[in-house]
Amino acid sequence: MTLSSSVTRRHPLLAALSLALVAALSACGGSNSGPVASPEPSEQYVPPEPPSGYTPKAITYAQKDMVSAANPLAVQAGVDILAKGGSALDAAIAVQMVLNLVEPQSSGIGGGAFLLHFDKGANSLLAYDGRETAPAAATPNLFIGANGSPLGFLAAVDGGLSVGTPGLLRMLEAAHKAHGKLPWKDLFEPAIKLSEDGFAISPRMSVSIAGSAARIKAQGEPAASYFLNADGTAKAAGTLLKNPELAATFRAIAAGGADAFYKGDIARDIVAKVTKHPTNPGRLSEADLANYTHKVREPVCGTYRVQYRVCGMPAPSSGGIAVLQTLGLLQNFDVAALKPNTLDSVHLVSEAYRLAYADRALYVADPDFVSVPQAGLVNADYLKERAKLIRMDQTIGTPTAGTPPGVSAARGQDNSLNLPSTSHLSIVDRNGNVVSMTTTIENGFGSLQMVRGFLLNNQLTDFSFTATDAAGKPIANSVQPGKRPRSSMAPTVVFNASTGDVEAVIGSPGGSAIIQYTAKSLIGMIDWGLNVQQAINLPNFGAQTNATTSLEKGSLIDTAAIRDGLRARGHTVAQTDTFTSGLHGVVYNGLRANGQAGLLSRNPGAGTYAGGADPRREGIAKGND
Repeated sequence: MTLSSSVTRRHPLLAALSLALVAALSACGGSNSGPVASPEPSEQYVPPEPPSGYTPKAITYAQKDMVSAANPLAVQAGVDILAKGGSALDAAIAVQMVLNLVEPQSSGIGGGAFLLHFDKGANSLLAYDGRETAPAAATPNLFIGANGSPLGFLAAVDGGLSVGTPGLLRMLEAAHKAHGKLPWKDLFEPAIKLSEDGFAISPRMSVSIAGSAARIKAQGEPAASYFLNADGTAKAAGTLLKNPELAATFRAIAAGGADAFYKGDIARDIVAKVTKHPTNPGRLSEADLANYTHKVREPVCGTYRVQYRVCGMPAPSSGGIAVLQTLGLLQNFDVAALKPNTLDSVHLVSEAYRLAYADRALYVADPDFVSVPQAGLVNADYLKERAKLIRMDQTIGTPTAGTPPGVSAARGQDNSLNLPSTSHLSIVDRNGNVVSMTTTIENGFGSLQMVRGFLLNNQLTDFSFTATDAAGKPIANSVQPGKRPRSSMAPTVVFNASTGDVEAVIGSPGGSAIIQYTAKSLIGMIDWGLNVQQAINLPNFGAQTNATTSLEKGSLIDTAAIRDGLRARGHTVAQTDTFTSGLHGVVYNGLRANGQAGLLSRNPGAGTYAGGADPRREGIAKGND
């Protein structure tokens, strides 16, 4: 792999469906000398939101454009904006505002996002960083309790202490000025109308509320009465829910721009909610909001299997780096020959994940505060050397971080949990412009603090709770004033390496497992020749910084043969029904200028674009013909 820095709870399927899918899938530099001490074994991955079922979905085609996102109402808002001549960026804003209303547990204006934008006319890919920042008054011991020990996760989350300065709106406004076509105010109209008229609570939203009902009730108003019945139970799916306060907030932002959020009455209310929390006050100030700035960064990109240039989000996200590391490690193996859903493919890909996560835990943080050896981490020679640690007959077990080119100082082992409650949207417009955006408020329902109709993030708990590790070494992802916490979000755009044409747009929510979900889909499309929906459907599995390999419970790989085979190679095997990815992807499905078919679509359907949506969540893909 040639790389550069520039760059469910799943309900078991019917036997017939499983057999059909099996049949379909069967058809279809520097050395690692001086390794760094391995991270402490982490707990088994636990997602920020509960699973809500598995609904098989068919691949979708459209001629002019395509939106794939987490809720049909949000997708329709984006499709309508595109039909009016809006750009991909315009559609993304409309989709996000509706998601804030209909999927409030996952993302919204009280949080942040990472966005990749490809401008077809300028042939330019930019990475927009709208990640939250730590308040100016934050200190490295922000999450150290009175007894001198780190707080428990939920003790840190619930309340004002965990709230970082939201970045989403400031980032979207800047991107709109550069890439928007329709007026800013018009992009809020779908969300305003739905907020005022009401919408039916979706099954997933109701399940999410139920999973957090006790915590929501404990935090009180206004969230309690908005999400819960009088008896403290979750409002049921199908309940008509209106949010006039959010409509008023959207109207103010539509008329006054992002300044209406970052300055004035809304900002004062946000700060009051955070700092006046009765038991867990935070340190956010009006100055933090007024001074927030987004960043425009250079994407991290690499070439995989010669034909494809894969681009992702750079630090402070670990997502793009770790996805490229995974592919770079697998570049040294014939993954296509192993076939999907086999013991060998699960073993090999999990081993690549282990090595990528070991480096992620040690080196990746906000590059404005620490030196991140990003180019070294994705260096082809470094990854080729690291790949020699992978054996097909035995697991690595608990992985050891390598020493990539560019390492300048000893690093401590990070102990952050990184459980972002998140959503992803992929959009291509009729002019070939692209948005891949992953957006988050961190844990399910964020900090549970509701202001003017929207929830505030708990993003600061993505930092390490301690500034040094057990050996006294400084942790890269520790809390500092103005710093952005490390993320796993991995919005991705794939190009034809020869022509420069966009081949695929994809990404997922899912906390630290986002890296695995995104990489899985790319491997499915590139190595195994699957279309975008088939690749998204692939069973989820993976490993991080320990010897445990997790398998999606009830899936095609959750078999005695694979479990026993992994154990024979030294894996600790965990079956989990909580691998609730939310992959949303779009691929090019037509003929290129050179007469070549879009290489990733691999399907006979009619349409310029093909879209896929994760059956583990309730999103769809849709476009205009």
